[in-house]
Amino acid sequence: MARLLAILNTTAARLSALYLLLFAVCATFLVIYMTSLSANMLVSQTRDAINEEVRGLDRAYQRGGLPVLVRVMEARARQPGANLYMLADINGRILSGNVESLQPGILDITGWTERPFTYTRYGESEQRLNGRVEEKHEAMAVVFRLPSQFIVLVGRDLGEPEKFRRVMQRALVVTLAIMSLGAFLIWYFVGRRALKRIDRVSAASRRIMAGDLTGRLPISSAGDEFDRLSDNLNKMLDRIAALNEGLRQVSDNIAHDLKTPLTRLRNRAEAALAGKPKTDDYREALERTIAESDQLIRTFNAILMISRLEAGYSAELTTAVDLRAIVDDVEELYEPLAEEEGVTLTASKPEGAVEFQGNRELVGQALSNIVDNAIKYSSGSGDAPRVELVLERSGDEIRLTVRDNGPGVPEADRDRVTERFVRLEESRTQPGSGLGLSLAKAVMTFHGGRLEFADNNPGLAVAMVFPASPASRKS
Repeated sequence: MARLLAILNTTAARLSALYLLLFAVCATFLVIYMTSLSANMLVSQTRDAINEEVRGLDRAYQRGGLPVLVRVMEARARQPGANLYMLADINGRILSGNVESLQPGILDITGWTERPFTYTRYGESEQRLNGRVEEKHEAMAVVFRLPSQFIVLVGRDLGEPEKFRRVMQRALVVTLAIMSLGAFLIWYFVGRRALKRIDRVSAASRRIMAGDLTGRLPISSAGDEFDRLSDNLNKMLDRIAALNEGLRQVSDNIAHDLKTPLTRLRNRAEAALAGKPKTDDYREALERTIAESDQLIRTFNAILMISRLEAGYSAELTTAVDLRAIVDDVEELYEPLAEEEGVTLTASKPEGAVEFQGNRELVGQALSNIVDNAIKYSSGSGDAPRVELVLERSGDEIRLTVRDNGPGVPEADRDRVTERFVRLEESRTQPGSGLGLSLAKAVMTFHGGRLEFADNNPGLAVAMVFPASPASRKS
């Protein structure tokens, strides 16, 4: 009973009941309307048939007077399924026809009867007394008087319209009963199935709220709105889990990687205070402290930027960006550093603008981080260290690839290099915080692109893959 009440309280059950009620009202109105229309049609046909009979009797009367009229009426009254024929005197006493008795007052009027009246055919009185005839007949008729004041009644039994009306009424009742039963069964089984699915979703939600963040909402093979809702919620849970994992990693990495520079700051300040109070020593300690603090500020700014981009929102505006111009700027910016490190920096670009919808500063920062890493790790790796920037169109995408001939990155570690504070160089002899590629990946995700790694044989090829703008696709 409790489960049935739970089903009745569901929105699906209420909608089903509302639709059933609406259909029942419409069906009842339609049946009543059709029944009334059909009955009126039969009554109209009955009137036409009676008028035709009256015209025939009038011709017989005009042809031979009352004797011919009586013979015609008697002949027609004896036919199977005959209409009602009656001839009465001025006092209403029945003289001829197939009617034995009438409802009182019928012969007092002239013209059409206002409403159906009851009558008895000849021979039915005895049958009714014997119990063989129970129902009364109803008819409609027209009454008129002859010049000799004899009364003539011509009518027709209304059994067929009444039978038709009763058949339609019974059909309506049976139809509504079957429809109600079918609707209730469908409502019960479909509602119970929907309630079970909601119970499974609720149970999974309770497990997730209890702390099981790996749990997901169940999805069936039906592919209906419940599955689509569960799939969207699972994607949302995956996103939340990824953000929580990123937050956990950031917390761990901050505690581990920022502990060293903070310790150095403290030790440097303590050493400056413990030594002899010389101005140059204090100045040098403060300058090194400021440099270390600037690096910490840059690290925190990078963490903030990555978190904002990975969370899917940013105050940065997006416009039509020309990647060719960004490549030119980065090449010009890093060419002096590459020469100083003994690295050859080149760029390959197509003719004309290569545009996409994005943020110029973010893309420039991401490309700078990748180029800086390439120069840093390719210098000293061989006789002719080089870094090459290649900008090209590939179908509906734009690929900006940075290739170097340095030591490269093992394939097993390529997923790790985009994590925050991850540095494959265990000795940490190269400067940096391990956030450059993390920021580049976040920038690409923000722009709907991706960051790809591949072997350059030797070295590493890092590709920034952007979706091309419509204008760029046409060019």
